[in-house]
Amino acid sequence: MQNEIILSTEELTKKYGNQTSVNQVSLNVRKGRIYGLLGRNGAGKTTIMKMILGLTSVSEGRISVFSQPLKGNARKIYPRIGSIIETPGFYSNLTGTENLQVFARLRGTINKTAIQNALSVVGLPYKDHKTFSSYSLGMKQRLGIANAILNDPEMLILDEPTNGLDPIGIAEIRIFLKKLCHEQGKTILISSHILSEIALLADDIGIIHEGLLLEESTLDQLKKKSEQYILIQAPDTAKASYHLENELGITNYSVEDDQFIRIYDLQKEVSAIGQSFFHAGIHLTHLELCIDNLEDYFKKITGGVGIA
Repeated sequence: MQNEIILSTEELTKKYGNQTSVNQVSLNVRKGRIYGLLGRNGAGKTTIMKMILGLTSVSEGRISVFSQPLKGNARKIYPRIGSIIETPGFYSNLTGTENLQVFARLRGTINKTAIQNALSVVGLPYKDHKTFSSYSLGMKQRLGIANAILNDPEMLILDEPTNGLDPIGIAEIRIFLKKLCHEQGKTILISSHILSEIALLADDIGIIHEGLLLEESTLDQLKKKSEQYILIQAPDTAKASYHLENELGITNYSVEDDQFIRIYDLQKEVSAIGQSFFHAGIHLTHLELCIDNLEDYFKKITGGVGIA
């Protein structure tokens, strides 16, 4: 059931003295999907994940995981979750396999093939002689994901797992995560400040800005909100607006910067609008059909603040 909510927060809030880092955030993460928590650095994404994982206290609000309150059930819930928060910490003088053996003993992982299976999923060798200190950044991130899936969790919570990677490394991580979700049925909550990566990876998106959840939607629904409009530039916007309403019957428009008009009613062709203005003797210096992309939409709802 893809509509089943596997993780939810209700008015989740984190305060540090008089400063509110996370402000009444209500998330709904659905089972078997990838949820992208998108926002600029410092927006509150990591703090939300830390509260879910019990790494920092909750000031206000509630968290439910696997249809039960987190409070009072943490010992039963956390073994079912794998996570990476900030930079994965490993022993630099040990190999990847040796590092996972240490974490397996700490975690109490019983399956003898768990380490080999986890390394296989992320494309790292088993029982090689390369120490963690000589790993590339991409290999270190992959080992972090291997550690997160070591106990075969039902859900993964990953904080900026592609941070600092080159385009090839980012693509590799994206492939791993999609396989984990779509082939193994894992639910994944991932944070990022990179819009383009979230757009390629996530099924659902929550937009965080200055501690507030501005919007929560499926990626498909957000794409539909990428607006189309006709942009005209006229020296006399009052005269142009009058013509739009009284001659063309267009009322769904907005005037911007005293020179530009955005027409959101697209029932008339651009050429027909241009001809109508020409025959009326109204001079236009610019006329075109525009399409706002996701980046434009995010800038709009965050008050003009873009996301990398």
